[in-house]
Amino acid sequence: MSNPSTKTEPERSHIGPKETGGTAGVTKTPANSALGVDKPKMFDAQGVIGKQFTEDGAIGGTAQSIGGPLGKEGMVGSQFTEHGSIGGSVQNMMGGTKRTAS
Repeated sequence: MSNPSTKTEPERSHIGPKETGGTAGVTKTPANSALGVDKPKMFDAQGVIGKQFTEDGAIGGTAQSIGGPLGKEGMVGSQFTEHGSIGGSVQNMMGGTKRTAS
């Protein structure tokens, strides 16, 4: 009788080390392409929410088109820029980048 641990039949081909070490993230796919990269936090000036307050975003762009005190150089609008008192505080506390899990 032969030793079953030394069989090389196809039904036992799943036994042994895998080429990738068994990690699913080794092969890049659309589902895992963003893993292990730095990306802006939500409230950062380039983040999902923060960019809406820039002059090119939906909220900031509307204020910029109204102009006057709401424009980026105006008394109110300048406070919401990345260097203004409100926008700067948000940028410092909740901005920056985050490293996604890899």
